[in-house]
Amino acid sequence: MNSKLFGRLAIISVLLAVVVVILGAYTRLGDAGLGCPDWPGCYGHLDVPEAHHEIAKANQAYPERPVEPAKAWKEMIHRYFAGTLGLLVFFMAAIAIKNRNDPNQQVAVPVFLAFWIVFQALLGMWTVTIKLNPTIVMAHLMGGLTTLSLLFWISLRHTRVLTEKRLDLTRLNRLHMFSLIALIVVVFQIMLGGWTSSNYAALACGDYFPMCQAKWWPAMDFKEGFVMWRGTEQNFEFGVLQNDARIAIQMTHRIGALITTIVLITLAFKLIDFRESKCLGKLGTVLLIVLIFQLGLGVANIILSLPMTIAVMHNAVGAMLLLVMVAINHAIRPKAEAL
Repeated sequence: MNSKLFGRLAIISVLLAVVVVILGAYTRLGDAGLGCPDWPGCYGHLDVPEAHHEIAKANQAYPERPVEPAKAWKEMIHRYFAGTLGLLVFFMAAIAIKNRNDPNQQVAVPVFLAFWIVFQALLGMWTVTIKLNPTIVMAHLMGGLTTLSLLFWISLRHTRVLTEKRLDLTRLNRLHMFSLIALIVVVFQIMLGGWTSSNYAALACGDYFPMCQAKWWPAMDFKEGFVMWRGTEQNFEFGVLQNDARIAIQMTHRIGALITTIVLITLAFKLIDFRESKCLGKLGTVLLIVLIFQLGLGVANIILSLPMTIAVMHNAVGAMLLLVMVAINHAIRPKAEAL
């Protein structure tokens, strides 16, 4: 019974983590990251102050940040979903520990994830208290995607989908390292995307795509653009960088997208060409489809000046691309021991 419950919770947690990631993107892109200037509540409330006397009191307590209910609700809804996800992860870890003598029960990853959730919550707090420091914002994004990836891995291993027991692993040796490298490339590209977003550099090049500022190689300040820590005193909302630094970030993200595309297309065709496994062939096809969709969304963001719907979809499909890579790495190692 515990095993079945664990499996159900794993699947529910993956779905909830997807929602949390999308809500996080919606909150960030909607400039609502500081919709609530305190943590974990909002202006001292567990919900958003909306009565006139509550708003007056909140504005008196935080004169530098008057209440904007629409932004505050975006932030709080994200926190509600993230908190629920955290409780599910703790419950899964408790089941894993209780059922640890079952040889099919994963223990290490669920327990690690429980500690990781605590760290992720701290990143969420620091995102607010350090006023959207780009490094903290990017780390919080990557923490959320790490949570999603680990939950997906747990779910895949528990349900044993994408596992072909009759597959000779020795025939996959050439793909082992390449699939891992491709996963790392995707992770770095997502980090670049997070750095671009947290530094408000998404529109630094204007609408000159594929050029930037009507040039193939405009003036850029890479040194300033990639300073990873700028202290805790500034308010980083809407960015603190000059345009040359933002252009450097945007162009690096574009170059990263080109490298990522080459690596993933190569991996996709290697998987499709692996005729001994229909599963890997299907994953290669899915990888191509998701990659093309993601590239289209990225270009649309630039041409259409970052409309909210497309920007959020770009984040969501980026998470989907990461999950496809997790699935590929899982499928290539079907006989790995449960963790």
